[in-house]
Amino acid sequence: MYRYDDFDRNFVAERVAHYRSQTERYLAGKLSDDEFLQLRLRNGLYVQRLAPMLRVAVPYGTLSAGQLRMLAHIARQYDRGYGHLSTRQNMQFNWPDLAEVPDILEDLAKVEMHAIQTSGNCIRNVTTDEFAGAARDEEVDARPYCEIMRQWSTNHPEFDWLPRKFKIAVSGATTDRAAIAVHDIGLRAGLDAQGKVVFDVFVGGGLGRTPVIGSQIYSGLPVQHLLTYLESIMRVYNRYGRRDNKYKARIKILVRAMGADAFKAKVEEDWQEVKDGPSTLLDAEVERMVAAFEPPAFDKLEDATAQLDALRFEHPEFGRWLQHNVKPHKQTGYAVVVLSTKVTGVPTGDVSDEQMDAVADWSERFSFSELRISHEQNFVLPHVPMQNLFELWQAATAHDLGTANIGLLTDIICCPGGDYCSLANAKSIPVAEAIQQRFDDVDYLHDLGDLDINISGCMNACGHHHVGHIGILGVDKKGQEFYQISLGGHSGHSGLPASLGQIVGPSVAREEVTDVVAAIFEVYLQQRLEGEQFLSCFKRISIDPFKERVYANAD
Repeated sequence: MYRYDDFDRNFVAERVAHYRSQTERYLAGKLSDDEFLQLRLRNGLYVQRLAPMLRVAVPYGTLSAGQLRMLAHIARQYDRGYGHLSTRQNMQFNWPDLAEVPDILEDLAKVEMHAIQTSGNCIRNVTTDEFAGAARDEEVDARPYCEIMRQWSTNHPEFDWLPRKFKIAVSGATTDRAAIAVHDIGLRAGLDAQGKVVFDVFVGGGLGRTPVIGSQIYSGLPVQHLLTYLESIMRVYNRYGRRDNKYKARIKILVRAMGADAFKAKVEEDWQEVKDGPSTLLDAEVERMVAAFEPPAFDKLEDATAQLDALRFEHPEFGRWLQHNVKPHKQTGYAVVVLSTKVTGVPTGDVSDEQMDAVADWSERFSFSELRISHEQNFVLPHVPMQNLFELWQAATAHDLGTANIGLLTDIICCPGGDYCSLANAKSIPVAEAIQQRFDDVDYLHDLGDLDINISGCMNACGHHHVGHIGILGVDKKGQEFYQISLGGHSGHSGLPASLGQIVGPSVAREEVTDVVAAIFEVYLQQRLEGEQFLSCFKRISIDPFKERVYANAD
């Protein structure tokens, strides 16, 4: 992991002191709400429906055991005993007292954490594959380059007040687990013929009101030009992006209006002026950052598959957990483990302080004190000896983190929705819980196979409903909560191209959502070929059979 140097520590400490002063002035009536707005947003603080919400940055989703323990402490001391894992690999607290936020930021600084630029019209947390540094299909560990971009983008004087928020994702594996196609900038890291790191660059992707799949504008960008090329993209966006209408201010709108080729030409024109400028990455700097993410000192272990196979027969639940929650590791004798937060009756992504402390303990015992937060709102232990998987499963099950449902129907991605967010049109959490309860049958879940359900409470699409195999969007109809259903979305994580879901038809009332989902499953189970997964079946038979079944009894 990257560790702070003196500059980082001083920078964050000064930022905390500045924000403490700003908060005191606001509470004393010396700053208006409008004046305080941008100050709090740049430090991760929102004013939500019921209370402030603080979003803590977890750069590229990577945490140490000590950092997670601090988040558990904050949940106990300043919140209501829990935190929320977000789809951008961050941690959110839903009930902090505004006057205590500077104290929270001070505690975070003690463990090299902060909340800088987790909101506002700036470059947000750079995200990546939650299995980075461990995945067997990885070509390049993306985290060093994410850290380079984090340092470059923090308080960048030219890009701190963009037309709209800006999100960057990086993938370095054969399978894109970072959803780079639906980000403002998506980067696919790989190796060229000489074994040097290069990047394919995609721009103009995004979800929200206008979902768009990004366009590739560069292939094989040398690593030394990573920042100079990104600066040119940002400069073109900053110069030409709309500021008169926030709904049309994202880079995807600009790229679509100009056309990808014209946008690329503008970037190239600017880049020729700066490509060998001060932001050119020197080999020594790249090597320094890569060294910060050196693999841990793995033991020489034997593959424990035979031992685990014997335990599968004795403990079928353990066998299901191995099948769905345990992923292949690049190092023989190790595995990547996903700890599911998706227990029926608990809001998706919510984790208690006790669970955080437990995961921190397990990371020290089993995973070199390292853990991750995934886009799917789960915890990941990236380096677990296979011989310890049964012990870990028992511990995880005892703490409601051992549900064997990763990639299945009940592993739902869901935003906080109308229960917390002031922007939401409808509630998301009760819908997710109703679906989990309706289909909480192990045999049925396994029969359905891999299936992504994503739920958003409004068009901002924090639940990424556009790229769910089944997407559910909350809408308002004359003060009533209704839900629009889409099918066939995909973020690209299974090796298939990213795709946006197609809307089935008119929205339905909340009490009808589970029946609609059940009807969709009926069509799939009747129409699928042997071994065919939901997404493949949908692409083969198209949306019409699903639409006919869903609205068969409509007037």
